[in-house]
Amino acid sequence: MAKVLVSMSDDFLNKIDSVASNEQRTRSELIREALRTYIRRNTVLNPQRAENNAKILEQMMD
Repeated sequence: MAKVLVSMSDDFLNKIDSVASNEQRTRSELIREALRTYIRRNTVLNPQRAENNAKILEQMMD
């Protein structure tokens, strides 16, 4: 399995870790599931929406 380095703010990472802990899963599992859901929902349903959501995600990670 490949590894990916992703930069994000400490606050955002803390939120991710909190959700992962509450769901008793690893950070990696949570992020993989979130990305699978994002890709499935946005590529199939609305490609323009996917582009808009990607921009929103970029802003959240700044």
